[in-house]
Amino acid sequence: MSGVNGGSGGHLLPVSLADVEAARARIAPHVHRTPVLTSRTADGRAGARLFLKAEVYQRTGAFKVRGAFSRLTLLSGDERRRGVVAFSSGNHAQAVALAARELGVPATIVMPADAPAGKLAATRGYGARVVLYDRLAGEDREAVAARIVGEEGAVLVPPFDDPCVVAGQGTCALELLEEVPDLDVLVTPCGGAGLLSGCTVAATELRPAIAAWGVEPEAGDDVRRSLLAGRRVTIPVPRTIADSLQTTCVGEIPFAILTARAAGVVTATDDELAFAVAFAAMRMKVVIEPGGAAGLAALLAGKVPGTAGRRVGVVLSGGNVDPERLAAILASQNDRANEARASQ
Repeated sequence: MSGVNGGSGGHLLPVSLADVEAARARIAPHVHRTPVLTSRTADGRAGARLFLKAEVYQRTGAFKVRGAFSRLTLLSGDERRRGVVAFSSGNHAQAVALAARELGVPATIVMPADAPAGKLAATRGYGARVVLYDRLAGEDREAVAARIVGEEGAVLVPPFDDPCVVAGQGTCALELLEEVPDLDVLVTPCGGAGLLSGCTVAATELRPAIAAWGVEPEAGDDVRRSLLAGRRVTIPVPRTIADSLQTTCVGEIPFAILTARAAGVVTATDDELAFAVAFAAMRMKVVIEPGGAAGLAALLAGKVPGTAGRRVGVVLSGGNVDPERLAAILASQNDRANEARASQ
């Protein structure tokens, strides 16, 4: 990765706009260019003009294939023969599994035993070997993956702390700004911050005045805490409906980028996430998983600073929600709406 001069002091960042553009060239044959949606009802609630980058229509149902193909297309012949190993609660798992199948690379995915059943099934369906661990009992997914790397010689493909992966995720912002070049603000969900950091590099290089914000679950605000502390902070596994955002510590590479370039990170409660999922399904006819709806949730709740009356790009990062969870969210939000009407 070539790096880019960043923020105060001109420190060299680990990923540049040139890296993001190179990643786009590599992954173009393998990923979809996803649509940008609009909704007057969403605009009215948010008090801003929203442009929603619908990665729910991406292959595997999430943005993660961008980073997976970005990394796997750079494997040497020997590395392809040895195979890859990744750890993920679901979306990165599916992305690496698909990329590995398409590129003819053996793949092993370390997944939590409590991962959504649909994500487990999809990962296995793409042909990957799945190794389960118990994160709630304190098992370390990175240690499990490291053991497999040591025993089998496989290449580790991290979910966010890798410059090639970050560059791949940044291609999402490239596409969005090509369609809507005059954005004032960019908002993305934030777990390990691979998506936010990649998009922040691309967006701030193309449009220096843009403000890039991330949104975490309120129960899992490790990135927000890290930015406030000026160092990476580790938290316990967060209990939240946003299973794709249950990370415990921001990646070193994303943290360096966010420290130099991001406007900040805000949080959304589980109730706000559920409302955004229901709003998207009922008003926009779009299925979003709770983690993928984090940016929209924060905007609908008025939590992102500096957006009033502005043009705001929002990444809907994934749509892989189990039918049972989606049905429960919709039923709960409908009950709340009925209770509110009855009390008026």
